[in-house]
Amino acid sequence: MKAILQRCLDASVEVDGKVVGSAKSGLLVLLGVAKGDTETDAMLLADKISKLRIFDDADGRLNLSVKDVGGSILVISNFTLLADYRKGNRPDYFGAESPDEANRLYMYFAEYMRSLGIHTETGSFGAEMKVSLINDGPVTIEMDSSILKK
Repeated sequence: MKAILQRCLDASVEVDGKVVGSAKSGLLVLLGVAKGDTETDAMLLADKISKLRIFDDADGRLNLSVKDVGGSILVISNFTLLADYRKGNRPDYFGAESPDEANRLYMYFAEYMRSLGIHTETGSFGAEMKVSLINDGPVTIEMDSSILKK
């Protein structure tokens, strides 16, 4: 499972002109589910993201987590994070999980994040989404559950 975290002042996602999810002063998380990912991958990422100290403390140092600052999270499903671009100029997405299983794990990730006490909203899986972001910093971090398993 792969995630791109972007610290944000404001993030939202629209489907058919209607806002379906948002986050204020928190994180936008783009989440890609790979073939073979499980609930363990979702929990590993969620646990790490919830504790990651990437918010400023009183001294301006990156020393606080999204939970510490009372921030929220917007999770957007994004199969393109699993792109294989090694051959040719058109990436393939054969490494992405099937839509049904990917959606199940995407929703599991969001629900698990909520169980950690963090307000979490989502996009609409499989929909054509328009994502808006006011990046804070910018602070952008790539994460991969396979690295956390080592």
